[in-house]
Amino acid sequence: MQAAVHVRGRATGTRELGALSPRHLVPTINAILLTGGSAFGLGAADGVMRWLAERGWGFQVGVGVIPIVPAAVIFDLSYGDAVWPSADDGYRACESAGPEVEEGSVGVGTGATVGKALGPGGAMKGGVGTWSLRKGDLVVGCVAVVNAFGDIRDGSGAIMAGARSASGFVDAHQYLSDGGIPGGSFTQAGTDTTLVVVGTNGRLSRVQLQGVAEMAMDSLAQRITPVGTEFDGDVVFAASAGDTPVSSLLAVELLAQKATAVAVERAVGLAVGSDAVPGVAGP
Repeated sequence: MQAAVHVRGRATGTRELGALSPRHLVPTINAILLTGGSAFGLGAADGVMRWLAERGWGFQVGVGVIPIVPAAVIFDLSYGDAVWPSADDGYRACESAGPEVEEGSVGVGTGATVGKALGPGGAMKGGVGTWSLRKGDLVVGCVAVVNAFGDIRDGSGAIMAGARSASGFVDAHQYLSDGGIPGGSFTQAGTDTTLVVVGTNGRLSRVQLQGVAEMAMDSLAQRITPVGTEFDGDVVFAASAGDTPVSSLLAVELLAQKATAVAVERAVGLAVGSDAVPGVAGP
């Protein structure tokens, strides 16, 4: 699988991103892991590697294979109990993987939250969202894990989920640009992140996929306000797992943007809340 990555966040938690460079020795990667638990959760990649190695999938080194598994984490330790996935959890995730991805407050999105400008009391639940688009034989899909500091907006610009006071949404972008002070445990560097994987069956090089990742990142600026703050660790992966000819790279990039935007909306629209952090309504 060919893949590339675009890092926008200033407080990321990642592993093996160097292997995605066009200049790197390894020609392909074997999996991408999105996980919770901050830096602790990156250990789940060990279980993914073990599962792949047992099946002989990885970079050949003469004495065996070394699976290449880039990974990125969200910070969710401020929501609920401070727990994180282990290598065994990573292995079990591979065992249970299927063609459909669950959405909402599940998996890596279980502890995701959004709209944290006023602190935990005004935040709402985030989660996992997916969407895909087809043009002829070409398919472009997206998985987004939304654990953003900012508010989430729909295509019209209206806030779907975000920081709230007793009178409703406060519009975090306006509040902060007016000099409002962020508050609470969610407003420490590295405590918020949106992770995205865009996948296509189109035959693209790592250089071309780099452009796809960068264009998909632009969708976050359309749906999350503010985005890319000192509190966020946003990362977008783009991967090609097919051999469908691509006549227009721009078409793939624009499909990636649209799929990402919808996936972000679905991540909060399908989230399930709690008494502490009430969830948004259904889709």
